[in-house]
Amino acid sequence: MRVTLWDTRRNAVQKDYAGGMGTGLYRGRGGLLDWLIGQGYRRDRRPVALNFAYLGGVFHQLGHQVQYVCDRLPPASDLYVFNPALLSLGIEHKMMQELLRARPDARIIVTGPVAYAMPEAFSDLQVKVVRGEAEMLFWKLDEVLADPEQVVSVGSVKDLDRLPHPDWSLFDYRRFRIKYDFWKFPTALVQLSRGCTFTCNYCPYIMVENHTRFRDPECVVEEIRHGVERYGFRSFKFRDPLFGLDRKRVLSMVEKIGSLPFKIQFSIESRIDLMRRETIAALREVGLTSITVGIETPSEETLRRYKRAPIKDDRQREFVHLCRELGIRTVAGFMVGFPEDTEQSILDVLAYARGVNPTYANFNIVTPYPGTEFFNQVKGQIEDFDFSHYSVYEPILKYEHLTRDQVADLHAKCMRGFYFRSRYFSDNAHLLWPALQRFRKTGTSTVVAETVNDSARRAA
Repeated sequence: MRVTLWDTRRNAVQKDYAGGMGTGLYRGRGGLLDWLIGQGYRRDRRPVALNFAYLGGVFHQLGHQVQYVCDRLPPASDLYVFNPALLSLGIEHKMMQELLRARPDARIIVTGPVAYAMPEAFSDLQVKVVRGEAEMLFWKLDEVLADPEQVVSVGSVKDLDRLPHPDWSLFDYRRFRIKYDFWKFPTALVQLSRGCTFTCNYCPYIMVENHTRFRDPECVVEEIRHGVERYGFRSFKFRDPLFGLDRKRVLSMVEKIGSLPFKIQFSIESRIDLMRRETIAALREVGLTSITVGIETPSEETLRRYKRAPIKDDRQREFVHLCRELGIRTVAGFMVGFPEDTEQSILDVLAYARGVNPTYANFNIVTPYPGTEFFNQVKGQIEDFDFSHYSVYEPILKYEHLTRDQVADLHAKCMRGFYFRSRYFSDNAHLLWPALQRFRKTGTSTVVAETVNDSARRAA
């Protein structure tokens, strides 16, 4: 069977972020400073969504011919697979219409978190909507195609180690690079775990299930080895929403990465309270270059209102300081534009971000994703249901104390106010330009050694 994976990069969509709902790129409000920040976002060529790379491996393993088509009408195939993000939903819906007009007997499958959260968006099309993880087609493809219902629930992969390696050969993978995490390329995506055990009600990661599944570290490192030897990848971004939840697995993986006959760079995403000092140091020794964390807001009241467990202020500052001393970049997410926000509460977020001073600060405008508890909670306050605006950089709610334009202006003020100041560069220059690390008084290796020795002394 000939299978086409159809994709788009229009609307600057980044499909593998926001739990697969996708994000856009920062454009700002105009002016030189906003343009400069936007250029920083545009220098990346982020990989295609990881589930699409897995589907390439799945269909090849099943014996089918697979091709990847981006932003054009695909050639005749036996099956077309779409993986829309919110930002690209209208574009992909239109392409499905065009396909069905040109080939009325075309078989189309729609997968991914958007398909899971809002299957009704495809009710006017003769397509199959797969609710669950796309990789379940490895076992249920024939069942899905034969099911008379339009919406077919397939569940999630219980044993992630049974999946074939992602097939990156379908894509222009040599161009994949994530420059805020790495300085060696090309970059691939990988996972040690899936799912999240926390309950933040605005987060799409917990839509399908509210627990975490793990892979065998040996399988993960074998996938990394395959990626280096087959495709020449030099950096790997872990897409686990809660990397480090199982510390023993992490340390086992560290040992195995350290035994590889080559060096790699990798980045992770986690919570600060899951990352012990000695764990960070061990990860750094085998290639960790960047950690993404969600700080969100300094307001504990706001965090608790939306069911996010707060982390103490001093813990967050200490974490960023430690990573800086170890030569690890920090990418901190902050959120502005909660329904009850005021000008002062948003400026408080900026002030806190400047105080913590991570390598990169990403200020997201609170976005209600369909399928989340938060979406249902604020549905009456949503002014804009045009999903092509759901980039995390555009305000779409009706706010209690601010207009949408005011929120957009304050958001841009946060971005400009964080990056254009002397302390930002003095603290982070050696991380932004790694060649400068040789001029620092305390070398990274010395800090790592001290950290490991401190840990050993405590254990004794």
